[in-house]
Amino acid sequence: MHVLDSSAFIDEYTTDEPVATIPMVREELQDEAGYRFDAREGSGMRIHIPDPETVERIERAARETGDAETLSRTDIRLLATAFELDAVLVTDDYAMQNVAEKLDIAVDVIAQGGIDERRDWKFQCQGCGRVFDDNRDRCEICGSELTRKRP
Repeated sequence: MHVLDSSAFIDEYTTDEPVATIPMVREELQDEAGYRFDAREGSGMRIHIPDPETVERIERAARETGDAETLSRTDIRLLATAFELDAVLVTDDYAMQNVAEKLDIAVDVIAQGGIDERRDWKFQCQGCGRVFDDNRDRCEICGSELTRKRP
């Protein structure tokens, strides 16, 4: 089973494996890509809605890797669907690939190269330079904003 991100429909990804996705992906698609989604749905593509507990598990993993702020609600639910269905996630999104790697979800990339390694991002204060393991609204020392820093 392959779980398809919107990029799979945009880039005309094909596979002989059964496919699944979530309803939110259709909302991201326009024109030809939307027609491809509709055609796949009409030919038996599984539409899955992940369990809320699985969604929370994916959100925790995304916070741990530092990708939570980068992932959309759709991205989180696609990861949850791939996790629940023990499926291959089809995406070009690097943040999704990073979280998938942490959760041992197999990934198939489409138009771009996949990630070379999983990263656990750090967050650095723009004021005092302190580095935090997790993202916060502001630095607890000086109150300045934090930015994601490559580990």
